[in-house]
Amino acid sequence: MKQIVKVIPCLDIKDGRVVKGIKFVNLRDARDPVEAASTYEKEGADEIAFLDIAATVEKRGTMLDWVRNVRKAITVPFVVGGGIRDIADIEALFNIGVNKVSINTAAYRNPDLIANAMRTFGAGCIVVAIDGKKNPPRSKRPRLELVVSGGMEETGVDIVDWAKKVEGLGASEILLTSRDADGTREGYDLEMTKAVAEAVKIPVTASGGAGKLEHLYEAVAIGKASAVLCASVFHFGEITIPQAKRYLASKGIPVRL
Repeated sequence: MKQIVKVIPCLDIKDGRVVKGIKFVNLRDARDPVEAASTYEKEGADEIAFLDIAATVEKRGTMLDWVRNVRKAITVPFVVGGGIRDIADIEALFNIGVNKVSINTAAYRNPDLIANAMRTFGAGCIVVAIDGKKNPPRSKRPRLELVVSGGMEETGVDIVDWAKKVEGLGASEILLTSRDADGTREGYDLEMTKAVAEAVKIPVTASGGAGKLEHLYEAVAIGKASAVLCASVFHFGEITIPQAKRYLASKGIPVRL
């Protein structure tokens, strides 16, 4: 049987509120995180992602109280990222009841953190978030380049090479976001998603750019993603999780209805 494709709403959190921007900037308020998470669980979310998007830029850890409040409200699998710097930060989240942690900039600065976290906490609980940007074909930079620090810092690293490296270090999943597509609602970056998904054996979640139901199907059918993550279309009521799942099922994509 084909693997079930997950539908994951994402809560980008700043100042204790769910926000959504375009290309990682111009943030606007969307809703309360506890209310949002509770609603998404009732609608059938397979997992809920919580990203403290300002933590790294503000040079602080994840705001644990925000995480704790959401965790108390839901039972669905819960993945948290943003501001995770070391093993102690990861342990603090697991102590709250988080199921998986997502590390991004810290993994780039200290790749050993991935392997150390996997050895400490076990396989299946460490997600590496990869943010990428696309460069012009004749650029001297990688076509698909890793960016860190909330997408503000270019690294010169090819994201496919980075994806293979984090898989080798023990990452259980990759959360792949296109900075260029984020919040545009013009579709996921299928070139980027497919390149990474075909280069690794671990699941890849497509993120950044969902605007209509067809985009979710394309991420799986063309981009080879194992899960689709959406934010603004869910937050602003343009698509519901049941609609997304029924649509994917109608196109032959296995989902949990």
